Parts: sequence; C-alpha cells; structure tokens
Amino acid sequence: QVQLVESGGGLVQAGGSLRLSCAASERTFSNYAMGWFRQAPGKEREFVAGFSWNRISSYITDAVKGRFTIYTDNAKNTLYLQMNSLKAEDTAVYYCAADYRGTGRGPARLYEYWGQGTQVTVSS
Repeated sequence: QVQLVESGGGLVQAGGSLRLSCAASERTFSNYAMGWFRQAPGKEREFVAGFSWNRISSYITDAVKGRFTIYTDNAKNTLYLQMNSLKAEDTAVYYCAADYRGTGRGPARLYEYWGQGTQVTVSS
C-alpha cells in the first residue's frame, strides 16, 4: 500500500514563503514518479511540479517557474516543494501524488496514489 503524508501548508501573506513536504516509503520513493498538484475552489486539479520515477527529469509548470522549486531528500524518502514569492492565486489545496514508473508530468489522471492534501492560503 502506497502512503503519502503531506505537511507544511498554512496561511501566509503575499510575497511570503512556505515549504511543503511529502513523505513516502522507500519502496514508493524508488519506483514512483512523484508530483505536486493543486486544486483551487471551483477549478480542476492542476499539475504544479514533478520528478520522473528515476529522478533524472523534473518538470514545473510555467505559472510557478522561478518561484517554486521541487526537490527530494532521498535519505528521508521525502519530496519537497519550496514556494517563494507567493501570490493570492497560489491559494489552493496542494496534493502530493505518485505514479508507478511515471514520467513526473501531469495530468492528474496518470497518478494512482494521492496524499490527503494540505491547504495553502495566501492573503493579499
């Protein structure tokens, strides 16, 4: 069973920073593409950033490029999303997801397993 445990969301002012974490088992971390998605009220879940299963490739959506960084700590089997220069439009529930031997890109339907989600609210 694949379990993804997220943490790190919260309320922050525009221009601030947050770091999201997603912890997984070693088996999951070694065989799955890992990605971050977000879903704002009334909108579809959208791809934010991801790593291919072998961690050779990473992707990040244009809307957050230059502000968000995705990285891993392989010793801790943890995926991170560092979010800087946050804007009100970044407000959403953020989800970690895993896709067996995947490319690390979207869309959401490619990913089999999901974390519980963590709320990020940016006040303007």
